[in-house]
Amino acid sequence: MGFSARAHKKGLRAGAAVVASAVAVAATVWGVAVLAEPGGAAADRQVPGAHGAGEGDRGRAPRAIPEGIAHASEDGADAVNITIDDGPDPRWTPRVLDVLARHGAKAVFCMVGPQAEAHPDLVRAVVAAGHRLCDHTMDHDTAMDRKPVPYQEQQILDAKRLIEAAAGGAEVAYYRAPGGAFTPDSRRIAAAHGMRPLGWNVDTKDFEKPGVAAIVDAVERGTRNGPTVLLHDGGGNRSQTVEALDRVLDRLEEQGRLTGFPVRTAPGAP
Repeated sequence: MGFSARAHKKGLRAGAAVVASAVAVAATVWGVAVLAEPGGAAADRQVPGAHGAGEGDRGRAPRAIPEGIAHASEDGADAVNITIDDGPDPRWTPRVLDVLARHGAKAVFCMVGPQAEAHPDLVRAVVAAGHRLCDHTMDHDTAMDRKPVPYQEQQILDAKRLIEAAAGGAEVAYYRAPGGAFTPDSRRIAAAHGMRPLGWNVDTKDFEKPGVAAIVDAVERGTRNGPTVLLHDGGGNRSQTVEALDRVLDRLEEQGRLTGFPVRTAPGAP
């Protein structure tokens, strides 16, 4: 999600090559921000602070899965949603899972389809630990919002199938567009297949390796705008992310705040 486009695509395409060969609530300090969803393809691109089990491939949209981009937490205004992008990665995903387990924390793992296919053991470990899965497309194409609808559909649904197969059939609960490149069509496709479009409020820039303190500070400052935090377990060395996540969870515990899951349904939806 947050790589520089060139470095990011290089890492993810390398993973794909391996596979080929083998809610409006007023924000508090840790509050909820759900704003009006964007109106068009260009405006639909995710920016921090913006708003936005199904019938699967039968294509009938479950009424409870809105097309709007989710930021709020199911666990209330004090909860923080931890989201982890671009894996699974055989080196870093287990370390992220270890940190989450030590703290009893929840997270959403936004997985790239070929990476999930290459590492089904890690996908199942994520599910077994009680975390949720998110579709992060096949190729992490950050220009998806400028591509034809059939291409968007292929990127989303092929990844969903690979992640589900790797997970042994476990539900893929969310869809996150690469680089926040949502469109009305991609949101519709995701919702029609049981996946809530998932945004973020806090981009920690951990993919740039800014230092552990900078990542922690980004979370503390950014969550004033909403509860959903973007981190990464794929695309390179994530040692800073692992250490920063540990510190963030320590501070949340000190403040008596929980980690939660992003909302999947609209208020009052069946």
